[in-house]
Amino acid sequence: MKSEEKLETLKKKIAGMKKVLIAYSGGVDSTFLLKICVDVLGRENILAVTAVSPTYQKEEIEEAKRIAGQMGVKHMIIYTDEMKNNSFTSNPLQRCYFCKKELFSKLREIAEKHGIEYVLDASNKDDASDFRPGMKAAREAGIISPLMETGITKKEIRYFSRKMGLPTYDKPSQACLASRFPYGEKITEEKLKMVEEAEKFLKELGFKIVRVRHHGRLARIEVDKEEIKKFFDEELRKKVTDKLKQIGYTWVCLDLLGYRSGSMNEEINGVNN
Repeated sequence: MKSEEKLETLKKKIAGMKKVLIAYSGGVDSTFLLKICVDVLGRENILAVTAVSPTYQKEEIEEAKRIAGQMGVKHMIIYTDEMKNNSFTSNPLQRCYFCKKELFSKLREIAEKHGIEYVLDASNKDDASDFRPGMKAAREAGIISPLMETGITKKEIRYFSRKMGLPTYDKPSQACLASRFPYGEKITEEKLKMVEEAEKFLKELGFKIVRVRHHGRLARIEVDKEEIKKFFDEELRKKVTDKLKQIGYTWVCLDLLGYRSGSMNEEINGVNN
């Protein structure tokens, strides 16, 4: 199916829902989905809900508020409690399941209170290619993923977002901060703050795509392959090392493979490139 045909199929699918609640993060995918829902259903038939917890970056929450306000949709901020669940913080392979179960159960409760039958998330076709335990939680809660169901890819979402003039069309992909930890390492608020502060610093230095993978006291930095050469500058290396040691890391290293989505899953997928 061609991209334009997928878009029309998506619009028809959404048109039949009448009224929806959207799990809204402010990212590329959820902003695109929100825009389509506004165009098809009208802003009065949409409730966008953004979750807040130590696992989410503060700057992303502010971005979600701003964009939802610009679109004129009703926007609700909720607080999730996955950090109180040892099944999540112990960081097993199914970590994402427990996080999403917490989120989706709260979204379902809100939807019922507002008389909304359909709860949507913005997973796309590409998400099915990685290890995503959260999809099981979505199925259990009856969450609908219209972008995935219509086969729309991240590339197509960026393409349509640009045509629509959405500010997120070239925004780097984001993931919750818990994804920076190898499975089995306990997740704490202190560690999450270390990662968030380190990534914020690197972005302030001009790096667009950044992940700081937390391996105990070692920080493994992933940036876009085209930006790796910036670290040839001794002054920059010193600046980054000094800052990350100040944050609490003992060792700082650069991943020579560069950024790739889901790199923490390589140990279970057997991926080497």
